Amino acid sequence: MIKAIFIVGPTASGKTALSINIAKKFGGEIISADSMQLYRGIHIASAAPDAEEKCGIPHHLLEFLELDEEYSVADYVIKARRCITEINSRGKIPVIVGGTGLYISSLLDNTEFSEQKTDFLLREELEKRFDSIGGEKMLEELREFDPTSAARLHPNNRRRIIRAFEVYRISGKTITEQNELSHQNKGFIEPLVIGITYNDREKLYDRINRRVDIMLNNGLLEEARTTFADTNGKGAFQAIGHKELYGYFSGEKTLEEATELLKQQTRRYAKRQLTWFRRDDRINWLYADSCDDINENAFKLINEFLKEENR
Repeated sequence: MIKAIFIVGPTASGKTALSINIAKKFGGEIISADSMQLYRGIHIASAAPDAEEKCGIPHHLLEFLELDEEYSVADYVIKARRCITEINSRGKIPVIVGGTGLYISSLLDNTEFSEQKTDFLLREELEKRFDSIGGEKMLEELREFDPTSAARLHPNNRRRIIRAFEVYRISGKTITEQNELSHQNKGFIEPLVIGITYNDREKLYDRINRRVDIMLNNGLLEEARTTFADTNGKGAFQAIGHKELYGYFSGEKTLEEATELLKQQTRRYAKRQLTWFRRDDRINWLYADSCDDINENAFKLINEFLKEENR
């Protein structure tokens, strides 16, 4: 199995800086696990690292999609696995960093996607049905053949509800059944998962608020304005950081109101990320607001992890 290091946690927690320090010290290459950093044209909103921040460390799965391209979890996992294998073949350590929980868990759980084809006619049929009867009714129907998935999904989560139906109609297996099969298979990676969070949630929220202010100073308004006229609800057009500003461009909100909405939505997103990651007992949590040095503690965990193969 390939040893891989995962750095996870909520937005604005310091994942990028830690991952680069780890890659520099242990000879790693970084793979993004952030669903919005895949896209070109939203560099500021997605907080993708720039050339200076990268410090010469190779980065993968960053800013390679057009804004209107849709990219599924299956697409991501297949490509990320390929990156992990290639990085390992160069004698480097894969460092996967991001806050998109489904990307992270699908890699950790060895979720099998290779046979899940996309039937665009079926998807269109399911999308029309969802729009016709609504999420609550679709969840009732999903509950009949996949109650586990139905219990996890929110009625407003259109994409995932449709995907659950799609997978079942194409493969004859529910997503739950496929995940169980994946768990039974030997994974191809041996992971060390490090999470960054804060004991004091308000400190994280303060960091989020400051980050939004910095983004605005760095040109977020101009970046968002370029997507405003073309928005179609697909791909990166749903990104937090742009859509909250559209009300300002249309005259429905003042800049102050749009900015506060962006801060509020980003804080809510961070809370959802923490809820997702907190249920995973594989994560070794480090607290950025503790007296301990977060880099030093991460390095200790990694040294022990890498020593294990030599015992």
